[in-house]
Amino acid sequence: MARNLRRAGAALAFAALAAGIWAGPAAAERKAPDDRAQIQLSFAPVVRRAAPAVVNIYARKLVERRLSPFAGDPFFERLFGDLMPRGRRVENSLGSGVILRPNGLVVSNHHVVGGASEIRVVLQDGREFDAEVILDDQQSDLAVLRLAGARGLPALELRDSDALEVGDLVLAIGNPFGVGQTVTSGIVSGLARSARDGRGYFIQTDAAINPGNSGGALVDMSGRLVGINTMILSRSGGSNGIGFAIPAELVRQAVTQAEQGRSALMRPWSGIEVQPLDETLAEALGLDRPRGLLVERAHPLSPFAKAGLRRGDVIVRVAGGQVSSPAELEFRLAARGVGATAEVVWLRDGNRRKARLRLIAAPEEPPRDPRRLGGDGPLAGLEVINLNPAAAEEMGLPSTLEGVAVVGAPPGALALGFRPGDVILAVNGRKVATTRELDRIAREPARGWRIDILRDGRAGALVFRG
Repeated sequence: MARNLRRAGAALAFAALAAGIWAGPAAAERKAPDDRAQIQLSFAPVVRRAAPAVVNIYARKLVERRLSPFAGDPFFERLFGDLMPRGRRVENSLGSGVILRPNGLVVSNHHVVGGASEIRVVLQDGREFDAEVILDDQQSDLAVLRLAGARGLPALELRDSDALEVGDLVLAIGNPFGVGQTVTSGIVSGLARSARDGRGYFIQTDAAINPGNSGGALVDMSGRLVGINTMILSRSGGSNGIGFAIPAELVRQAVTQAEQGRSALMRPWSGIEVQPLDETLAEALGLDRPRGLLVERAHPLSPFAKAGLRRGDVIVRVAGGQVSSPAELEFRLAARGVGATAEVVWLRDGNRRKARLRLIAAPEEPPRDPRRLGGDGPLAGLEVINLNPAAAEEMGLPSTLEGVAVVGAPPGALALGFRPGDVILAVNGRKVATTRELDRIAREPARGWRIDILRDGRAGALVFRG
């Protein structure tokens, strides 16, 4: 297994080297060092401390895909996709990881090892270990691995990533293109960056990061880990000087939860919907500049609501850090963890207020009360639950949403237009609050049916004639 994984890595590395073009020194005149101190300037001491704890990862996964003649056509894929035969192919991936515990706890990216059937980890000194994923979190793109039979390994110390400043020197260490451990230097180019879809909270650096660097280390000049390299912005697939790393504070929380036996990252529940402030909104609220997050809605069980916040308040700080985007708020809470406390500072009518929050997981209130609807109408056979914050979080719905959600639909109901994730608001003009009410309505005779639903944040209706 190890030989096959390494052979796949070597093939990728050869292709990368074959495509490279050597460039000699610039023709422009260069100034020689003035004194002995300048001659001796080097990152080598930092690399000696940090590099032994950065590993190469070779992963193999079986990927299942449908062999469909309708591939790419959303209409026919939706109708016939489940009926098409499936095929499997093997995918090999190269990446990096960072040892954070001497007993072989390694942090990498979900996209490097998620779903892998075989994982081989190679240390800088040539030692090799089989590895298993013990915590995997797609949302943060973090994964924690345990190396079989490892002990006494070199491990990196975590630095408080909140202490970073734009302009700080950093080194990126990883295995780009599978050529072997490589070190690049740069600075912190930005903080509190989000991906294009608005998710995540990243450190931006101009240190060269390429495919294969994913999961590798971003370290400071003391050799401490400040982030896990995760992605780049590039049209060519190579480094353009815009790389992103997951801050060490979230990495620390992932490792702690893995050591506690969790297989996925548990995040505190905010229970609020917020909106970033722009200049127009800030002026309307009487603020001197755009800052913070406007509370649009708060669930009654939300820690923020219990602390006294309400619609129209502006949150400016959480857990000691400023917040200017929903992603930044979620990061601040996730880095603290469920069960911890965090201070929140907010503005109301120009006055500054603060309180301490007790961070909780999304609650299971009210009970889900799952039911399969009866009757002879279009609702028959639908599987529904009462929405609560925990269920909404699992289904990717706003955590403040309440009502009855569809979790399963038989083929007949799918043909009628129902989808798992739909929230049923009303039937024939009668508002629906619980699964019990909906089941009772579904069993009543009717000449026609109008079912008001919420799907992907948009309200709509399904109408059936008798």
